[in-house]
Amino acid sequence: MAIDIGIDLGTASVIVYVKGKGVVLTEPTIVAIDTRTGKIITFGQKAHDMLGRTPLHIKAITPLHDGVISDYYITEEMIKYFVKKICGNRIVKPRLTICVPSGVTDVESKAVVEAASTANVRKVFLIEEPVAAAIGAGIDISKPIGRMIVDIGGGTTDAAVISLNGVVAKASVKIAGKKMDEALIRYIRNKHNVLLGDKTAEQLKINLGNMFDPNEEIVREAKGRNLVTGLPQIIEINEVETYEAFEEYAYSIALMIQSVIERTPPELVADIAEHGIVMTGGGALLKGLPKYLQYHLNVKTIVADNPIDCVAKGTGESFDYLTHLTDGFVVSASK
Repeated sequence: MAIDIGIDLGTASVIVYVKGKGVVLTEPTIVAIDTRTGKIITFGQKAHDMLGRTPLHIKAITPLHDGVISDYYITEEMIKYFVKKICGNRIVKPRLTICVPSGVTDVESKAVVEAASTANVRKVFLIEEPVAAAIGAGIDISKPIGRMIVDIGGGTTDAAVISLNGVVAKASVKIAGKKMDEALIRYIRNKHNVLLGDKTAEQLKINLGNMFDPNEEIVREAKGRNLVTGLPQIIEINEVETYEAFEEYAYSIALMIQSVIERTPPELVADIAEHGIVMTGGGALLKGLPKYLQYHLNVKTIVADNPIDCVAKGTGESFDYLTHLTDGFVVSASK
């Protein structure tokens, strides 16, 4: 029996959704390779566990940056790995849908299709992230009602207004979870003269980040390396510091969303005012960010149920919409 697979191939994580089964796999978008031979050692969570702990000849890398492929071969092998992990040695090849950022170019789209086509699949489809997110969030995109979706992933933030199965206005910026991690590392380095690791910064963002009414009395300890002595050091970081580190990027996201609303017909803007902005992706879980955006945009902002899985779910469920979607935001290619 043939199966339909949707893959949210994100900068930070890969989420695989099988139609009829739901989310079956969630792993980091990381590959560990032996730099001496170029041989791939492992993928996903096992590779993530190696971050910062590998010998010099083993390197853990992310083959996607800002939502697009930066290393074609490794991305190709990673897709093969995850498809085989789900399908095993099935005789009937599956159909595969992969989501891409809304600002993706034709060249970048072709690279994704070609990489996925090597994974022993029958057909490959692409769908833009905000459209997949809307479907995954349970929004009926076929109605003549303007609905706005904002998906904040690891590499990009995508915003779109959707009505009657079509995208009315959209935008994408390469500002999301990874950029915020990097911003926090820079902030702590400049203020405390301590260098944090990537995993430490990510955990601080998750556990301490607050974009609305931060409290300096709420603190967390963080371990890093003192840049003067070179020795390990433990410092305390508070919510106000995370706000200061992230605020520039949060405001850029607000401006991007505003630009989409400004290009939306007034009738649909009224719909958005009524129904609000729906947020998806891991970034939607950053404490205070929905309230921050609502304050700056003066539009009700809500977080979808299970926001991290929305894009993958919508990607997997998009097979029901393939004959109805308009504006060319779904691309198909035979192997």
